[in-house]
Amino acid sequence: MTAEERDVVAAPLGEVPPTPPGETGTWRRLARPLNQPKNTAAPDQGTAGGNGHGLRLTDNISLRMRLTLIYGMLFFAAGSLLVLLNYVILVSVLDKPDFTVQIDGYNLESEIADEIKAVLIDGIANQVTRYSVLALIVVGVLAVGLGYAVAGRALSPLHKITRTARRLSERSLHERIAMSGPDDEIRELADTFDAMLERLDRAFDGQRRFVANASHELRTPLAINRTLLEVALADPEASPDLRTIARTLLETNSRHERLIDGLLFLAKSDRELDVRTVVDLGEVTATVLSQLDDEIEKSGLRLRTDLREARVTGDPVLLERLVGNLVENALRYNVAGGEITVRSGINEGAPAVQVENSGPVIPAYEIEGLFEPFRRGSGDRVRSKKSAGLGLSIVRSVVRAHQGTVTVWPRAGGGLVVTVHFPVTGRRGEGDSSS
Repeated sequence: MTAEERDVVAAPLGEVPPTPPGETGTWRRLARPLNQPKNTAAPDQGTAGGNGHGLRLTDNISLRMRLTLIYGMLFFAAGSLLVLLNYVILVSVLDKPDFTVQIDGYNLESEIADEIKAVLIDGIANQVTRYSVLALIVVGVLAVGLGYAVAGRALSPLHKITRTARRLSERSLHERIAMSGPDDEIRELADTFDAMLERLDRAFDGQRRFVANASHELRTPLAINRTLLEVALADPEASPDLRTIARTLLETNSRHERLIDGLLFLAKSDRELDVRTVVDLGEVTATVLSQLDDEIEKSGLRLRTDLREARVTGDPVLLERLVGNLVENALRYNVAGGEITVRSGINEGAPAVQVENSGPVIPAYEIEGLFEPFRRGSGDRVRSKKSAGLGLSIVRSVVRAHQGTVTVWPRAGGGLVVTVHFPVTGRRGEGDSSS
C-alpha cells in the first residue's frame, strides 16, 4: 500500500486527505470511495432495468435531419397511398369493359372468358404496381435528398442567428442580426433577439459608467477621512481618548476602502477580458508569495510550495489577484501552528494552481455559499475585521472570465483545498506535475 493509499483510507469520505510531509508535489484531489468501482454506469442512462429516463434516439439527431426524416416519411406515406389508389382505380377501369374471347371465330363461354379476364387484370395490375413501388423508392430517395437540402435552406436564418450569438461578447453587443426577408416566424425571432441585445448593450454601458463613477465618488470621501484621521493622530496635543477614537475610525475607514476596492474589482472581473497575454502561473504564484512574505512570516504558519511552469492565456493582473485572494484566504482562515501548501503546474492535462490550508472544519454543504459575496465560513458573519467576504467571489469571477473551473473540497482535519484549472494554451508548460 502506497503512502497516498494510506491517506485515502485515513480521510473520511467526501474530504481530501492533507498533504503528508515530503509529498508537496502530489496534487490533492477528492478520493474515490473504496467500495465503489471505477466504472459505474448510471441506472438511467439507457441501461436495462433503468427507470425510463434514458436518452432517446431522437435526442442525438439534429433538427435538419429530423425535418428530413419527417419529409421522407410523409412522402413515402403519401406515395404508398397513391400506389394503393392507383391499383384500385386500375383494376376498376379494366374490369368495366365487356370482355369476350374468340377462337377460330367462336366465342368462348362467359365463365371462361371472365376467368381469363380476371387473370389478365391481375397480371397487369401486379406488374403496374411493381413498377410503381420501384418508382416510389427511387423518387423517394431523391425526395429525401431534396428535403435535406430544403431543410438546410429553411434553417439557414437560424444558423445566422447562432453564429451571431456565438460572436457576441460584452465588447460586441452593438452587433445586430438585422434579418431581412419575409415577415415570418424566423424574422420575428431575429427581431426579438436584436431587441434583447439592445437592452443588454444599454445595461452593460450603464454598468461600466457606474463602476467608473463609483471608483471616484466612493474612494474620494474615504481618502479625505483617512487624511483627516492621520492628521489628528499626528497631533502631539491630541488626548488619549481622541487617539483611541481616531485609530478605531481609521481602522473602520480602511475596512471600507478594502470593501469598495473588492466590489469594484469584482465588477471588473465579471466582464470580458480586455488583456490577453501568455502568463506563467508558477511565476505569478511566486510573485504573490513574495509580496505576502512578511504577512506569512508574522502568522507563524508553515508554508510549503511546489511551483512549476504552467502557461495560461489571460489578464496578468486578474490572475495575480486570483492567486493572491486564494493565499490571503488561506492565511486569514487558518489555525495556530497550521500550514499552507501552494502548487502550480499541469494537473489533469491543464494548467492549474492549488492552495491547501489547514483551518476550522467546514461542512461540505457550506462550501457553495463561500463563493457568494459577503459570505464567510463557519458562520463568520460578524468578524468582518478579517476580510470583506469577497475573496472567493472574486476568484470565481476571474475563473469565469478565463473560462476555467474552480473546485473546492473540505480538507480532512479542517481547512480547504481549492483547485483552479485553466484552458490549455498553444504551448504547454514544462514539468508535468499531475499525479
